[in-house]
Amino acid sequence: MSEKNKNMQRRSKQREVILEVLRGTTSHPSAERVYKEVKKVIPNISLGTVYRNLKLLQSIEKVSEIACSGNEGRFDGNPGLHYHITCQKCGKIGDVHGMIFKEIEDTVAEATGFKIFNHCIGFTGICHECQKQ
Repeated sequence: MSEKNKNMQRRSKQREVILEVLRGTTSHPSAERVYKEVKKVIPNISLGTVYRNLKLLQSIEKVSEIACSGNEGRFDGNPGLHYHITCQKCGKIGDVHGMIFKEIEDTVAEATGFKIFNHCIGFTGICHECQKQ
């Protein structure tokens, strides 16, 4: 087993706390926000350690980085396929549940010859709170 694979399978307190933070929120926090929350539990953790662990957790599909609608750098503790909606005014990101368009993968695969593994659809708009203002 390669050293990288050993590191991915090895449990770590840091990784567990990062996962707890991400799974305990639906706000899709940035790495910096995750760092601030993890620091409450592990005061001597560094931002670099949080970034490395987030990338490692992504590589083993425990978390995902939201890469639609310009939201790069925001993380989700739910790595399953689902869509996101972003408020253009306040930046809030929400989950869109109950709609997965798998047939789009077949259409794109047929048109391009690619084998499709995943797709990303993101929506933008103005959230209910911002509409009230």
